[in-house]
Amino acid sequence: MATVDDVLAIGGAGRFQRRLLGIFGLVWTADAMQVIAVGFSAASIAATFGLTIPQALQTGTLFFLGMFLGAAAFGRLADRIGRRRVLLITVALDAVFGLLSVLAPSFGILLALRFLTGMAVGGTLPVDYAMMAEFLPPKNRGRWLVGLEGFWAVGTLIIALTAWIASLLGITEAWRWMFAVAALPALIGIWLRLWIPESPMYLLKSGREDEAKAVLARVLHVNGQKMPDGVRLDLPAPARFTPALRRMTMAVAALWFLVSVAYYGVFVWVPGQLASEGFGFVRGYGFLVVVALAQLPGYALAAYGVERWGRRPTLIGFLLTSAAGCALFTVAGSDALVALSLLVMSFALLGTWGALYAFTPELYPTGLRATGMGGAGAMARLGGLAAPSLVGLVVAQSFTLAIGLFAGLLLLAALAAATIRTETRGASIA
Repeated sequence: MATVDDVLAIGGAGRFQRRLLGIFGLVWTADAMQVIAVGFSAASIAATFGLTIPQALQTGTLFFLGMFLGAAAFGRLADRIGRRRVLLITVALDAVFGLLSVLAPSFGILLALRFLTGMAVGGTLPVDYAMMAEFLPPKNRGRWLVGLEGFWAVGTLIIALTAWIASLLGITEAWRWMFAVAALPALIGIWLRLWIPESPMYLLKSGREDEAKAVLARVLHVNGQKMPDGVRLDLPAPARFTPALRRMTMAVAALWFLVSVAYYGVFVWVPGQLASEGFGFVRGYGFLVVVALAQLPGYALAAYGVERWGRRPTLIGFLLTSAAGCALFTVAGSDALVALSLLVMSFALLGTWGALYAFTPELYPTGLRATGMGGAGAMARLGGLAAPSLVGLVVAQSFTLAIGLFAGLLLLAALAAATIRTETRGASIA
């Protein structure tokens, strides 16, 4: 008898996983652009419809509300009807409603379309990670999952560049360009997703062993290996929320919520702040491109850390570094220190997400993995909902005070991570 992880280990992480990473990464890039566009598009939306920027940020509120509902609903649905079906549905909805947003003739219609786009994006994110994790052997899983999260930085960079170019060209309705650019990768991704088979772990959990073996044989064939003759797969134990799993889920929920409030607080409010007022040379969309580039080494270090040091210590380390970056901003007395603090925040916050996305799916058994990721995603969207409005009240008093608040929230998140006693590096998730 063998587990799915045992069979995947025979083929290692090869051509099949590289193709999977490219396809998932394309849509992950699109989802990042949809999320980050909330902050970058607010000023342009306000100018188009004659609104204040806080009013224009209602598009973000509705978008995150949609993400909250989509993450909770589609994550649970993926554990019931399969990962592949849900992914095809959510990516198609992401592309359709994202493109329709470009043509919105009124602010009310735009709000409705951003809500629907948010539902699709919210459903895509947790199921992507559950499925990617289930096609990776234990030895390589953490590094590859951080690699997928790294596409978020690509999406952030593309939106920052789009906003910068639109600003340089004097385009009045730049938000339409941003939403169009964000929707295109998802449109391409619909067709590429047809190539992806159903998760073998889900098939085995559903009692479809022959189909699971056929998928595993395909994975091994693409990677230049052969399925062992007569192999029998171990059926995963029935999944249920035990008291220990519930306690761990509470810590995970707190983690995702606290990190999200800080992350979205920074990346919803900082773009508008730097583009309008700025701090000396730390001003405009050009510097925001530099801030986006700082995310890439954060992901690289997270990919190294989750395999070298483990998921939990890497996550805690990035959380503390993120808090330090926010704290530095509050005491920065020069433009150079302000710039440094923003770069540290971008580097460390995205490294935090990389470690968090590698860690979370491994904490749940197969039958609850998409549900667990969906619940975590829903808490992240609650954080996204809180950031524009709650943080806006603090920003009205002091932008520096708001960044100080993020430092405190990130320290609380580090404490929540410390309560999770499990380390999943190299462990089987079958």
